[in-house]
Amino acid sequence: MKVSTIIRHLREGVKNVVRNGWMTFASVSSIVISLFILGAFLLLALNVNNLADQIESQVQIRVYLQLNTDDAKINELKNAIGNIPEVSKIEFISKEKGLESLRESIGADGAELLEGYDKTNNPLPDSFTVEVFEPQKIAFAAKQIEAIGKADETLPITSVKYGKGTVETLFKIMNAVRNIGLVIVAGLGLTAMFLISNTIKMTILARRREIGIMKLVGATNNFIRWPFFIEGALIGIVGSVVTVTLLMLGYSRLVEVSQVELGLMMIKLVTLKEAGFNVSVLIMGLGILIGIWGSTLSVRKYLKV
Repeated sequence: MKVSTIIRHLREGVKNVVRNGWMTFASVSSIVISLFILGAFLLLALNVNNLADQIESQVQIRVYLQLNTDDAKINELKNAIGNIPEVSKIEFISKEKGLESLRESIGADGAELLEGYDKTNNPLPDSFTVEVFEPQKIAFAAKQIEAIGKADETLPITSVKYGKGTVETLFKIMNAVRNIGLVIVAGLGLTAMFLISNTIKMTILARRREIGIMKLVGATNNFIRWPFFIEGALIGIVGSVVTVTLLMLGYSRLVEVSQVELGLMMIKLVTLKEAGFNVSVLIMGLGILIGIWGSTLSVRKYLKV
């Protein structure tokens, strides 16, 4: 295709966008709404995934032992638990260290609750902290640890605890958010394509006479079609650029405003730098795709060339 022909197609495509002012505005608005909701759900999904990763990194199994369990039995249990394939790390926490950690965690306000306790009358048991390679298999690893304790006739393990249900619930919420978002965005995307198709249809009907003359003088089918494809792509580009601008400005403000409040709850949002590029590229690509697909549907249906 010659450069002059490409320039002509671009010029005609821009003219079509300007000529159909209100229909173009409706099409762009539909794309902006659809892609903005998509972008919002994408950012939400990224943050839910990020929160899940934070929780997973902190998932541990706490194995509590009988009081006064001797060192030989402790070493035996440590080796047995460490040999479980799912276990990545095991650490012994003595009751003295456990009491010290408890004092640090409750702070000065609760110090009186532990007043009078020392190594001679420490009520806490010895314990193990166990980490696994895959957080999804933590329940399976916990059952194996319980089985090791029950297999010993002295029953040295009193309890095995972990954050059961928290990660599973989070994954369910994340999947629900993703599925609902896909349904909503698919519906809005179809609406956007319908509006773009109608916009192209109006252009075709308004230029029927001109198109007929072009065919009579020997214009090829592709020569006639290209300006309409460019019109749809331009509508998609404008809609996606507006969406990305609004979305990034809004998310940047959200991260800035919520930084202190969420930081107190040990929750960290994905930064704009981490999420901005991928989300922007996806939205731009989808915007152009919706625009071209909408124009393609209209050209096939209404432009008989």
